Amino acid sequence: ILYRAFWVLVFTFIKVLFRLRVVGREKLPDGPFILSAVHRSFIDTPVVGVITPKRLRFMGKESLWNSKPLGAFLTVMGGFPVEREGVDRTALRAAEDVLALGEPLVMFPEGTRREGPRLRRDDMHDGPAFVAARAGVPIVPVGLGGTVKALPIGSKIPRPRKVVAIIGDPIMPPEKVGGRVPRRAVSELTDRLFDDL
Repeated sequence: ILYRAFWVLVFTFIKVLFRLRVVGREKLPDGPFILSAVHRSFIDTPVVGVITPKRLRFMGKESLWNSKPLGAFLTVMGGFPVEREGVDRTALRAAEDVLALGEPLVMFPEGTRREGPRLRRDDMHDGPAFVAARAGVPIVPVGLGGTVKALPIGSKIPRPRKVVAIIGDPIMPPEKVGGRVPRRAVSELTDRLFDDL
C-alpha cells in the first residue's frame, strides 16, 4: 500500500515537472525481467521507477541506507543495498531471489552515474547480464533523454525539462551449458545490451 501511494506521488511529480513520455511500454514482458537503463542523473532512478505500474525492485549503493529515514523509504520503494567495492555475492543472490519471486529488477549496467552523451563499453559491467543469465530472464534496455538537463551532476534542484524514456526490445538470456552460464556468453550479452542502449 505504501509503495503504491508513493508511486502515485512520484509519478505525478515526474509527469508534471518533466512531462515524462514513455515510448515502447508494450515491450515490457509479463514475467520477471531486468530493466537496464543508462545512468546520467540522480533522477534516472525515479524516472525508471514510474515507467510501469508494476512494482520494481532496485539495487542501491549501501551508503544510502546510512540515513534511517532514506533507507526506510528506499526499502518501501523496493530497494535493497549493494556494496560497490568488488563483487557483492549477497546482493547478487538477493537479485536472483527477487527474479525467482517473479518481480522485475532494475540494474544500471554502468553501476554509477556517468558523464557524456554516449555510452562507453568500458563503463559497462557484466552484472545485469550475469544475473539475467543465471535467472534465465530477459534484459530490457531503456534509453533516457533529458534527465541530465533536468538535474545535472552537481545540481540539487531539478529543473522543468522534457524527459523521454525509450524501452527497447527484450534481450533473451543465453542458454546454460551443463547447468552453468559460460563466461563468454555473459560478456556477449553485455555487448548486445551495449549495442541496444
